[in-house]
Amino acid sequence: MGTALVTGATAGIGHSFVRHLAADGYDLVLVARGQERLDEVAEEVRTVFGRKVETISADLTDRSDLQRVADRVGDPERPLDLLVNNAGFGLGHGFLRGDVAAQERLLDIHCRAVLVLSHAAAEVMAGRGQGAILNVSSVAGFAVMGTYSAVKAWETTFSEALAAELGPRGVRVMALCPGFVRTEFHERGRINMSKLPEAGWLDVDDVVSAGLADLARGRVVSIPSKRFKTVSFLSRHAPRSLVRKASSTIQARRASS
Repeated sequence: MGTALVTGATAGIGHSFVRHLAADGYDLVLVARGQERLDEVAEEVRTVFGRKVETISADLTDRSDLQRVADRVGDPERPLDLLVNNAGFGLGHGFLRGDVAAQERLLDIHCRAVLVLSHAAAEVMAGRGQGAILNVSSVAGFAVMGTYSAVKAWETTFSEALAAELGPRGVRVMALCPGFVRTEFHERGRINMSKLPEAGWLDVDDVVSAGLADLARGRVVSIPSKRFKTVSFLSRHAPRSLVRKASSTIQARRASS
């Protein structure tokens, strides 16, 4: 199948992508911050799936680390067939309650890193006339819930623009926009999700499987599950005043819980 690079590869959606892609026959380049966890996942890929694995320990909010990863992504001697921009995090507080540096890191990893790595991949893939870029965005990008919604809106729009530009050159680009996924994402971000009913959660492997299937179909925006397709449709087509009001209500409930 070729070689895929996955950022944020050791946990949650990224780890699920690694397992799905290895099972599909891809060799992997794994990117995450912690070398110990990278080594554990790499060993899993080698022993369980029999695939070749490279690891890169990098903090994508650090520009020198990001450049090291971009150099690997854009290496024409070792071309990638798929880039999965998955790394990211959320914030459990509003814009004024936290340090602005955290907001800047959010922009760095969800926007700048995606931009830089996509550019590095696109140059090589367009030259070869083949390849794919999958950016893990979110249905939050259709809402108005702080900086996280803003960066996810950027990721989705950026993916659509890149798909229009690169499609004629043989490169597929897709934004995967899941809803609430059962991973450690919210716990790490100290985001209180205790009031979300069980029916509101998606299984991580179902999300990744649906995303890869939609990528193969050539879709540009993938929204796993009917319920979140409905939520995103309403968010995109309802009057923005109603979207803002609903988002404000949700954030107020979280802050009080």
